[in-house]
Amino acid sequence: MAGRLDIEALRVFQAIVAQGGVTRAADHVALSQSAVSHKIRRLEDNLGCTLLSRRSGAPLLTETGTRLLDYANRILALHDEALLALGARPVTGNIKLGTTEDITSAHLARILGRFSRLCPGVSVRTHISQSLTLQQDLQDGRIDLAIMQVFTRDLRPSDIALFEDDVCWVRSADSTFDLTLQIPFLAYDDNCIYKKWLRAEAQTDAHQFRTALVCSSNAGLIASIEAGLGIALLARHHVTRGMKIIETPFPTPPAITYVIRTASGAGQEAVRALIEEVRRETSMTGVLPPAARSST
Repeated sequence: MAGRLDIEALRVFQAIVAQGGVTRAADHVALSQSAVSHKIRRLEDNLGCTLLSRRSGAPLLTETGTRLLDYANRILALHDEALLALGARPVTGNIKLGTTEDITSAHLARILGRFSRLCPGVSVRTHISQSLTLQQDLQDGRIDLAIMQVFTRDLRPSDIALFEDDVCWVRSADSTFDLTLQIPFLAYDDNCIYKKWLRAEAQTDAHQFRTALVCSSNAGLIASIEAGLGIALLARHHVTRGMKIIETPFPTPPAITYVIRTASGAGQEAVRALIEEVRRETSMTGVLPPAARSST
């Protein structure tokens, strides 16, 4: 029978996968690279198998490593759930959470479902809106925290960065547009950060845009792009096979970062517990929104 699985070694293994390698994982778990490598070798010795390929150009995990990852995710989730659920002092409170529509995915639903089991004494009310609206809601105290997108250049020191993504100009894979005429632009709504950037920095004498569609639904905007109604700005992980990324001639949009941002004074224990659960999930999976669906 194989030796016991060490919880901290599994956590390091999970971090290597989420961060894409030993170097970034070491920074993430605040250990030296040699300590991380030692934990993985001990784990491999206990299991009697190789978990990391360690070959240039090869996938990060061996076949056995891929199998272990599923077990590790489940073991660590149950371990952390038991610690919080059986803790001496239960967490209680009310949380007003704001998110953007594209974040209300299966990932967030899973996080909130698990959080409700971990902290049954905490009530979470979720409000969905655009990032700029959520920023105003935070400032006015209408919500306690928000999971949203901001331009990476606008990050605040207090923001908790979850992951970064590129913003792409996209059109339908089957459509073309005469760029000498007014270009139909598809926007989320009038408070869309992409639309505001376009008005402030992307309008030129050579390219003039007209708003052809305003749709606050991410699914609706994606369908409109695929149908060929116009050109849009979209986070890369939302680009589908039915779209074409436009490399030129438009200005390059700034990158975005998905962040957790809290309202001033929102330091209650329940808020901190929810933030930690979101951070734990994103460090485990690497992303919060749905994975990219492959572009052409």
